[in-house]
Order: sequence, then C-alpha cells, then structure tokens
Amino acid sequence: MSATAPPTKPRVLFVDDEKRLVDVYADIFASDYEIHIATSGKEALQMLRQLKNVAMVVSDFHMPQMDGATLLQQVMQQAPYTTRILLTGTGGLDSAKEAVNRGQIFRFLSKPCPLDQLRGALEAGLAQYRLLNAERLVLQETLIECIEALMDVLAVTNPLAFGRAHRVNAIVQFIAEQVECIGFWQLEAASLLSQIGYFSVSPELAEKMYYGRELTHEEQARAASVPANTQRLLEHIPRLEPVIQILSALDMPDVQITALGDRMMGLGGRMLGAALEYDGLVSQGISKPQMLQALRARETRFGKAVIDALVTLASRNEQSEQLLEIPLRQAAPGMRLRQELRTPLGALLVPMGMEISARLIDRISQVAPELLDASVKLAPPLKA
Repeated sequence: MSATAPPTKPRVLFVDDEKRLVDVYADIFASDYEIHIATSGKEALQMLRQLKNVAMVVSDFHMPQMDGATLLQQVMQQAPYTTRILLTGTGGLDSAKEAVNRGQIFRFLSKPCPLDQLRGALEAGLAQYRLLNAERLVLQETLIECIEALMDVLAVTNPLAFGRAHRVNAIVQFIAEQVECIGFWQLEAASLLSQIGYFSVSPELAEKMYYGRELTHEEQARAASVPANTQRLLEHIPRLEPVIQILSALDMPDVQITALGDRMMGLGGRMLGAALEYDGLVSQGISKPQMLQALRARETRFGKAVIDALVTLASRNEQSEQLLEIPLRQAAPGMRLRQELRTPLGALLVPMGMEISARLIDRISQVAPELLDASVKLAPPLKA
C-alpha cells in the first residue's frame, strides 16, 4: 500500500523508545488498525510526513531528546486533525496534565496501561478523528468556497483590496507547506478575509494605502478603522472565532505575537502577517536584494522558518518567472496577471497579481468582454 494512499484500516503511529513494548502493541491491535512504529520523536515526525492520513499518534512521555508532549505539540502543527494520545508514568503526570490543559493532546493514560483501557482510548480517539475530519470537509467544501465566491463579488467593488486577498492566500499556503503546518481551514479563511475591512473604504483610498501614497488626515482616520471594520463584520458569524483570533494577531506588537508561540493564533498570525508584507514589497517593485533585506529585518517578528519560506518563494519565482503575452481568453487557470486590467473608462477592474480562474474570466466577460481578446502579460502559478 502507498504511504500516501487512503488506508483500508485506520492508521495508528505508536512512538516509544522501548521497541519491545510497541512491538507488542502492534501485534495486539494489528487486526483493527494499520500499525506503524517509531522509536523517537524525530523518526515519528518523519513517518508522519510520509504516511499522511494518520488517525492517531500514541506516544510515550519519557523519551530521550524529544519527550512525548513536545512531539505531540509538533504533531498538532503538522497534522492538526490527527488524534494525539500520551502515555506516561507517575513521574510525568504533572507534565501530562499541563499538555492536556494546553489542548495539545486528546487523552493521557498512565503506564502501565491495561490493554482494555488502551483499546477504549483508541476507539474514542478514532471517533474524534472521524468527527474532526468530517467537520473539516464540510467547512472546506462549503465555508471556504462561499468565502471565495464572496471575495469574487466584492472584487467588483474594490478590486485592489479583494484581489490582494487571493494573492495573499496563495502566499500563505506556500509558507504553510514549507513550515509543515497544513490543513488549517481557519488560516485559509483568515487569508481570504484579511481584506474584508476594506469594504468600507473607497477603491481610490485602498489604492493609495496599497501603494504607500501620502494620505490626508481624513483618509488616515478611515485607514485606521479597517481592523475594527473587519472585527465588526466577522464577530457575529458562527465558527469564525479562530479566524478572528488570527486576524487580531496582525495588530499585535512583536513581543506579544512572539509570545503566542506556534499554536494556531500565533503561527497563523505570523504567517499571514508575513504574507501581507511580502505582497506589499512585491507591489512596490523593489529589487530582490532589497526585498530579502527587508524580509530578514522582520525575522524577530515572524520567525526564521517563516522568513526562510518567503526567501525561497522569492528565489523560485525569480528563476521561473517567464512572462507570457497572450490573449486573456487563452490564459490557463493558476496563471497570474503581471499587469492591471482596466475598463475602457480607466476604472481598475483586476489588480496586478490576480490569479486566473474560471470565475474571474466569467466576471470579465460580463463587465468588459473586449478585454478577453486583449494581449496581457502573465506569469506561471506560484510554485511550492
């Protein structure tokens, strides 16, 4: 069976430096689960990347180099919907309780653990995994698609702001793959909704803000109201609380956002904030050395791993940026515009950097169909 193919039985990864013990678990539970074994935290994380679709990780607490609580915290970042179970002796009871309180694990069990108790924990953990994944699929297939459709509609009224939301989302997804923090629908939703506060800002003001042009006192006041507008628009929508938390982190000072650590709000806020800054640097058209210098200067806020991902993105895009100039109707989905599209009257219709999609082409055909036959400059999709 391929490691990445959906398993016929639920996949369980047992982690313990005492291989004899996990071999016993493998023999006992092999009829009900597809069992995999790792004898260290490092090996477990490598296997988790290769296997995919792992329903549960069951780890001993006391292990050299990386203890079980630390491992399961990293599992949460790498595979957020995988159920995490911790086994610990009496000496690790307080640490296990602390891990539970931080929400890093589903359940902890004391060693030696009766087989019936472990079997019951696996059954409960599998039910939790299936519940979370069912919820994730519903949210990804409905909520995210609804948000994307909303962004396309709003892009008609403020194309610069809402076109930027799509670009930033693509950048965030690239960062997430690089730092191995994937599968968070909340982060994708936060990326797409990051510009929703600009709904109350005129396209002219949004353009001045985006390109860093000088604002009047009145315009500065309106610009300062954007975060509050975002909060007000989203706060009463069910299930968006974690999305609002990620967006709130964007305005936190460096010390505060760093103190949040690598859980969803902290890491998500840093990835989204870094993507917004990267997109802003690209829009200014500065040279790559200047861009890299500016990014490195923000490492204290966003973290080395996030900045390294953006440096990788900048380098790959520079190497693969072979511009095409073809009629817009021949553009393939995923290509990115390297110029603005304006109506015959000069109004901005689609901002530079917008990704080509069927919805975008359909909207252009309705608003300014003559643009479909115009030659435009296009770049290939962002590469992971």
